[in-house]
Amino acid sequence: MGIVLIATPVLATIDATAVGIAADAMAAHFRAPLTDVQWVATAYLLAIAVVMPLSGWLSERYGAKRMWIIAVVVFTAGSALCGLAWSLPALVAFRLVQAIGGGLMNPIAQSILAQAAGPSRIGRAMTVLMVPVMFAPVLGPIVGGVVVQQLDWRWIFYLNLPICLVVLPFAARLLPRDEDQPQTTSRLDVLGLALLSPGLALVVYALTMIGGHGGSVSPNVVIALVAGLLLIAAYLLHALRTHIQPLIDVRLFAGRGFTAACATFFLLGASLYSSMILLPLFFQHVQHASTLSTGLLLTPQALGAAAGSYVAGRLTDRYGPRAVVASGLVLSLAGLLAFTQAPAEPGIGLLTLCLVLYGLGIGGVSTTTMTAAYSSVEKRQTPHAAGALNVLYRLGGSIGTAILTTVLDSRLRQGAAPAAAYATTFWWAFGLCLVALVPVALFPSSRRSQQLGAAD
Repeated sequence: MGIVLIATPVLATIDATAVGIAADAMAAHFRAPLTDVQWVATAYLLAIAVVMPLSGWLSERYGAKRMWIIAVVVFTAGSALCGLAWSLPALVAFRLVQAIGGGLMNPIAQSILAQAAGPSRIGRAMTVLMVPVMFAPVLGPIVGGVVVQQLDWRWIFYLNLPICLVVLPFAARLLPRDEDQPQTTSRLDVLGLALLSPGLALVVYALTMIGGHGGSVSPNVVIALVAGLLLIAAYLLHALRTHIQPLIDVRLFAGRGFTAACATFFLLGASLYSSMILLPLFFQHVQHASTLSTGLLLTPQALGAAAGSYVAGRLTDRYGPRAVVASGLVLSLAGLLAFTQAPAEPGIGLLTLCLVLYGLGIGGVSTTTMTAAYSSVEKRQTPHAAGALNVLYRLGGSIGTAILTTVLDSRLRQGAAPAAAYATTFWWAFGLCLVALVPVALFPSSRRSQQLGAAD
């Protein structure tokens, strides 16, 4: 079951990172400026922000298995349409279709795994999910580079089709029946949807525009950011007062363990997601590596993340989530240090070692944080917990990316050498990771205290 659930979210992640590599090829094919082609990626992010809050209600109302299969079908159809796109506007529109499926697959998969595993096996379930997900951002540039050089950019989307078509019959057979899962007959929180989804989309749009234009802020971007924040604030008030089940239940944050996990996941998104964008650029612009070589150079990070995810569950059982998360963040900080010294030209050997350390830390923190989050809520609350975690991770990633790309562009505009500009930017990434240590004190000191907290 685990392999079935992780296959398509991994595909979605690889697809998202590979599309960035193919941007130049798309621009040449459609004879469009690169700024217009960037909407292929931006539209995907915006659509995910809109649909992700719906994952919890859809799972409870119509069944997690049914909705996950529908999400895969939509993602598959969107992939096929993207490959057949005859114009840039058509490609952007079809990416919206693809994102509807992609935005629902990951939180629903997490919810199914967490509910099926139960408190005693949640750590192993999250390990099964996180190990391949950590590989996906590294595989994206490799896949994108090979496909663009050897085939055509359309095959980035076509490659999704056979895997998704193989996964679907296995999902129908192996996933837990919806009749065996708790379901709800509550009506959709329409007002909450009207407030939260547009609010998240506007914030993600504004942050993407700020990051994509080196920190320059137009009046339209400011308006979008302010409007988005106001809509999110209005949703928070609504969620506390409504008598029906809100899209994302903010009352979950009354639990200390869940709040600590969400805060860490948000800051982890800001550090990890932005670093995933920064590291390939560093190797290309400072180390002068090709696209394919960059993917290979990042492989040690993926291996470290896989190892960190694998051992995190056992370490958490022995030492508790607080110690594992703190240790993982310290390893991540150590891994970033060499990149802050780029002007001193650290050797590839040292950079490789630091990537392994960074991967070990991030893998351990991600797995332990997700385990802590799902262990701190009741089984019936799992779908809404999954929605909250994934929304916060995406939002954190957008904020972190906007900050780091703004800092990098600002330093380059000031005439700094590429190595110096990247060193400064990595110091900011180091700071984001350092801030993630703050909520660690709220984590349970042991697995037993974590389970007692959930029971309360």
